[in-house]
Amino acid sequence: MARPDLNLLITLDVLLEEGSVTRAGERLALSPSAMSRQLARLRRATGDPLLVRAGRGLVPTPRAVELRERVRGLVRDAEEVLRPAHHLDPAELARTFTVRSSDGFVERFGPELVAEIGRAAPEVRLRFVRKTKKDTAPLRDGGTDLETGVIERALPPDIASRPLFTDRFIGVVRTEHPLSAGKVTAARYAAARHVHVSRRGLDEGLVDQALHPTGHRRDVVTVVDGFGAALALARAADLVATVPREHTAILREGMHSFDLPFRAPEVTVSLLWHRRLDADPAHRWLRYLVFGVCVRLCGSHRPSSTG
Repeated sequence: MARPDLNLLITLDVLLEEGSVTRAGERLALSPSAMSRQLARLRRATGDPLLVRAGRGLVPTPRAVELRERVRGLVRDAEEVLRPAHHLDPAELARTFTVRSSDGFVERFGPELVAEIGRAAPEVRLRFVRKTKKDTAPLRDGGTDLETGVIERALPPDIASRPLFTDRFIGVVRTEHPLSAGKVTAARYAAARHVHVSRRGLDEGLVDQALHPTGHRRDVVTVVDGFGAALALARAADLVATVPREHTAILREGMHSFDLPFRAPEVTVSLLWHRRLDADPAHRWLRYLVFGVCVRLCGSHRPSSTG
């Protein structure tokens, strides 16, 4: 069965509105003969005359009257589909967004994000889910709207990203720890007992790579899989936790923080999403909001490129 020519819907809509082949042709930039051919095609397609002569004019048949509003609605819907997305009013947006991130990101930026969204879009809900491994499947399958993290290798072409801020590692100890007083040298830092953070259970990482050129090695006595756990141990015992400054700002309250006595490792935290959502007005609004909150809270620690 041949597919109907959907362009005929536009022709029929104009014909039924004008009730005149001549005026309909003028609106559609068609000659009277071309417009007559279009009417003939419509008659064959519908099996109905649609417009019949009455004196000097044309009047619609009962079938044409029946179709008038339906055709008008179809044409309006088609025009809406093919029109760029309308301006978004966040106050009228009702949607739940899922953000996959680390606990540290939620603790640092979550309160401000929730408050900002509450002020601008009261019906929007944020659902934070913990990021337990690095893979883009949740973005691809639609289970996650946004993701935050450090990009360690080239992303697949269907995943977009934008840098949010650059985080620098610092040392953290409880106030009773010997390193809380006096100058922290590479030798003093290395000689202390350390808690190391590694999701994969490794004994060394970026901090150790940065420390090695000084000729020293950390005395790592325990390994945990998160910065929150590392700080909890450092708060309760004489251990040094080396953690990202921005991610742990809240968790470090009441503890002593110090700059590392060597070139501190830096990581750039980025926002990731699937490219199918690039032009979605609501998703774009949320991306800009997340970026704005991170820049505001991190101040000068934002990356040099905004992506």
